[in-house]
Amino acid sequence: MSSDRAGGVQSLERAFDLLERMADAGGEVGLSELSTSSGLPLPTIHRLMRTLVDCGYVRQQANRRYALGPRLIRLGESAARLLGTWARPYLAELVEATGETANMALLDGDEVVYVAQVPSRHSMRMFTEVGRRVLPHSTGVGKALLAHVPPQEVRALLARTGMPAATEKTITEPDAFLAELERIRGLGYALDDNEQEIGVRCLAVTVPDSPTAAAISISGPAGRVTEAATDKIVPILQDVARQLSVALASNGTA
Repeated sequence: MSSDRAGGVQSLERAFDLLERMADAGGEVGLSELSTSSGLPLPTIHRLMRTLVDCGYVRQQANRRYALGPRLIRLGESAARLLGTWARPYLAELVEATGETANMALLDGDEVVYVAQVPSRHSMRMFTEVGRRVLPHSTGVGKALLAHVPPQEVRALLARTGMPAATEKTITEPDAFLAELERIRGLGYALDDNEQEIGVRCLAVTVPDSPTAAAISISGPAGRVTEAATDKIVPILQDVARQLSVALASNGTA
């Protein structure tokens, strides 16, 4: 990380870098691990962590390791709401181009949470409440997001959540699900084919280079979201995802 950015405050840059490193490590780390990954000396890290602990953004565990603190929850929830707000114009573009309901979802822990939706204008349309949480294995957005997670981490997630069948089409075996994720990586998009709800098909792609793992999707009746329609819709989804990625990268920059 450069400390020479115009107007930058080095201690702030370092503190936020440490928080992101903690998140990447699963939320709990030791000082020596942070020193190794960041290249900062232990006294500097200790001073920064002490400040973050005093502010409630980090807490020290009984085992002397450091964990992300509860004050980050409020910030994260507010940021997720804003992310949904920023995404809505792009979801509206998806609805205009495809005619189907458009969604944006994030991977939050072991669950997928929907943060934005723009409904289709059709009288028969799909509706998912913003804020709804679902298990990722039976949803298009969940599959798209997990396709970019290492297989061993996917297996661990599935072991924690289980793989309950939402419909008779839901994939309920880890090996079959991992094979599906490999297929998704090859195709560049994920498909929920009657797996969350009978009669509904969903197409989803990830938002590249998003600051947090995010995916966008369209969902509609299987009679409209056909295989022929899929060939037309997927390039539109991918293009909108790229546009949204650029917009998120530029938000807040001077």
